[in-house]
Amino acid sequence: MPSLLLVDDDPKLIQLMGRLLGDLGRIRFATSGDAALRQAHAERPDLILLDAEMPGMNGFDTCAALKAAPDLSAVPVLFVTSHTDLDHEVRGFSVGAADFIHKPVSEHILRARATTHLRLKQLSDELRRMANTDALTDLPNRRAFDAALAREWARSLRDTQPLCCLMVDVDHFKAYNDSYGHPAGDVCLNRVAQALRGALLRPTDMVARYGGEEVAVL
Repeated sequence: MPSLLLVDDDPKLIQLMGRLLGDLGRIRFATSGDAALRQAHAERPDLILLDAEMPGMNGFDTCAALKAAPDLSAVPVLFVTSHTDLDHEVRGFSVGAADFIHKPVSEHILRARATTHLRLKQLSDELRRMANTDALTDLPNRRAFDAALAREWARSLRDTQPLCCLMVDVDHFKAYNDSYGHPAGDVCLNRVAQALRGALLRPTDMVARYGGEEVAVL
């Protein structure tokens, strides 16, 4: 089920939007920009509806901070604002907003735009998954491994913790292909991949197809 994060310093408006959007996904809320960032980092939402004007960190600064975070940059942000002038819309788009909804909130506009952006998020997530997944083994591919290695390397430096990487090469794979054919070789690679995946112990462990008959474990 999708997760929607509603951010506004007006609890009554949050209640109204939550009631109107409750059947589209699981509703969470925050009443400040700082609280929104904490919630988004703790559990990544699929859609954020964000008030443009709030005390402290306003919506524009909050949106910019969300888009600067690698794990949140793909989450669509819809500004909910009483401003209708072009300058505010340009400012919102410049910090990464996906759309605008004007106050007073219209039920039909709110639901239509939220539904549209949830659907677009689902499609973009699937495209990203396909771009980072090896079609044969369903493991992360070389692109995904390189990104994970950079991320975990930075984490290991920051936390001064060791990082282990295994490069696994299937012995005599060419001879196996020559003897039994490429379809049997594909089955072999897939079984090796799933055996390695099944051996992972922690959520952060990763096994990826590095290329050919080579598999990397991080």
